[in-house]
Formats: sequence, C-alpha cells, structure tokens
Amino acid sequence: MNELTMNQDVAILEFRPGPGGDEARIWAGDLMRMYLRYAGLQGWKTEQISDNSIRIRGPQAFTKLQYEAGTHRVQRVPTTERQGRIHTSTATVAVLPEIPETEIVIRPEDLEWDFYRSGGKGGQNVNKVSSAVRLRHKPTGIIVTAQTERDQFQNRQMAMSLLRGKLWEQEEIKKSQMLSEQRSIIGRGMRAEKIRTYNYPQNRVTDHRIGKSWHTLEDIVNGRLQNVTEALSSGSLG
Repeated sequence: MNELTMNQDVAILEFRPGPGGDEARIWAGDLMRMYLRYAGLQGWKTEQISDNSIRIRGPQAFTKLQYEAGTHRVQRVPTTERQGRIHTSTATVAVLPEIPETEIVIRPEDLEWDFYRSGGKGGQNVNKVSSAVRLRHKPTGIIVTAQTERDQFQNRQMAMSLLRGKLWEQEEIKKSQMLSEQRSIIGRGMRAEKIRTYNYPQNRVTDHRIGKSWHTLEDIVNGRLQNVTEALSSGSLG
C-alpha cells in the first residue's frame, strides 16, 4: 500500500469514456451503474459527486474496489447498430481513496475556483443557487467538479477531497512507471492499463491480469461482482 494514511472505507470512482462516441459514453454510464448496484448489494452508501463520479462508503470499500481501476473494454452490438456488427468500446475507471487534508498539503494560491448552478438531478432548488463547484489545480492542471450537495461549502469540501485523491493517483502512476519492470503486481489507479473485457456475444467477462474468465456477464454487469473482486484480492495475484 501507500505510506499515506487513507480511509479504507471510502472509495471515489470516476468514469471516462474512451474513443468511440456515443457507445463509449453509454458504456461509461453502464460501468457506473454496475458499481452502484454492487455497492447496494454490499450494503454500502453511495452518492453522486458529478455526472461522471460517485462516492462509495462502507466497510473496506476502497480495499475491495482498488483493483477495479483501469481500462474496461466492451464488445457488443450497440443499440444504434443496424447491421448487427459487434463494436469494441472502452471506458476508464479511476478508484481514488479519501485522504485526510493533513496528508497532502495544497496551497490556496494554487487553486482556481469556479461556482455555477447545478443542473438537473437535484431538483429546482439546486438550480437557483450557484452551489456547484469546479476546481482547477494550477500546478498540475487537474480539474474536478462537485455538485452533489445543495450547499456550496460541502461541494468545496468534496472537490478538495477529489483533488487530493487525484494527486495521490498521479503519484501512484509516477511510482509505477519507475518500477515498471516489476510487473508481477497489479497496478492501482493506472487508467491506461487494459484490465478487463466484457464480451456480450460470448457471455464472458475476462480479467487480463489474472487470466480468469466468468461466463456470467449479465450478473456481473448488474452488480454481482463478488466473485471478481474476491479473485483479485485473493492470493492469486502473484
């Protein structure tokens, strides 16, 4: 693990569509729904931070979800495909920990804040006030948004928590590049690493890191990830 103190019971998941237009965007949304359902089956609490990120809180949530980080590939016939051709699309998942503000020092002068009205999901009251937050970290160019709360102060806190997680992720990527020859361990937070393929025609989910497949694709996509996460966190990682 990392030397930093982190809350093992909180995981922040961020979803980004890869190349491929609408189908990649739909796939990113499908992945978000999969993890929300998995969290529900675990009895964990979830909240939407922004359009593409969620926060999950529950016993060992980060411990169990940390190996979900990376590129997830789907092979299926999109609903918009008239010829019945199978398309391959990808989306990346980042799994970020909640790190106390005492662990990562962020200088106020390095931050650029922007406040705007949250749209849609929160109802009319949300839209009346500029409570949503967009935060840019000048030294790294990292941008985060938070619009889960009606209160601007809470959204500011959420944005700072998300920024600390992203700065942690950046350091993890640097470390993995420095230790790239030691590939016997699974990378965490490595968005570029293609970790899993979901093949709909063959009803198969394959995790490429451990070379294991499950022929229960629909169950897995509907949140029944227990067998997958247990296989990754067991001693089979090498």
